[in-house]
Amino acid sequence: DYHHGFEDAAKRVIRMIGEPAARYREDPVRIIRAVRFSAKLSALGFKLESRSAKPLKSMLPLLGDVPQSRLFDEMLKLLQTGHALASVQQLREQGLAKGIYPLLDVVVERADTPFVQAALQDTDRRVGEGKPVAPSFLLACVLWADVREGWQARTGHMAVFPALQEAIEEVFNARIGDVSGRGKLGADMREIWTMQPRFDKRSGSAPFGLVEQPRFRAGFDFFCLRAEVGEVDISLPDWWEDFHLADDETRLALLQAVKPPPRAVRGEG
Repeated sequence: DYHHGFEDAAKRVIRMIGEPAARYREDPVRIIRAVRFSAKLSALGFKLESRSAKPLKSMLPLLGDVPQSRLFDEMLKLLQTGHALASVQQLREQGLAKGIYPLLDVVVERADTPFVQAALQDTDRRVGEGKPVAPSFLLACVLWADVREGWQARTGHMAVFPALQEAIEEVFNARIGDVSGRGKLGADMREIWTMQPRFDKRSGSAPFGLVEQPRFRAGFDFFCLRAEVGEVDISLPDWWEDFHLADDETRLALLQAVKPPPRAVRGEG
């Protein structure tokens, strides 16, 4: 035990091997990893040793020389290893709430809002249960407030779907840029968002087509989170869950049950 690891484990201490400032200068990404390890072990009572923690904030500008793609990947590791809420708390405690990566700044800023907090909790829960998590879902949750605001601002003078698509494009240009935003991750985020107004339509053939979408489950889970925070009627996810799992005959009955009654013809009665 050349680095006294057993002693540190007994004391519940996380310590950088070597001189911390020098190690951060060698590879500034270690700043983010120190936060991640601290968050992961915080539930067991571990804390980052003071000499390892003290240089973190002052070394933050060194991350400016790290490729954006690498920072993006490190951000996802912070948020998708089952300790997203603890990672946010560690970033705040270490004075790193801003400055690591623009999109991570948004996550930390919005972590206490009901919708993003629910998404972070859901991500931690799924990882804890051994279930897969997708970065597209969490990032779609984090940026939904921007998309919704742009969408609502356009609906007065544009049709629903073009207004939503234009709002999405604006958010991608402002928040995502070219790092991973134009590939599969970006496509999945767009699909989750553009699915949302389709949940409002419970008539005709539209529901049949929606539940057959490859990304239906992600869009539906997103819709459930919206209901959880009061953004949509809490009863709607139950209807869609029943419809999704039902056979065709039951689906027709479910559609009939929500069909509005025919309007009376003027002069009748």
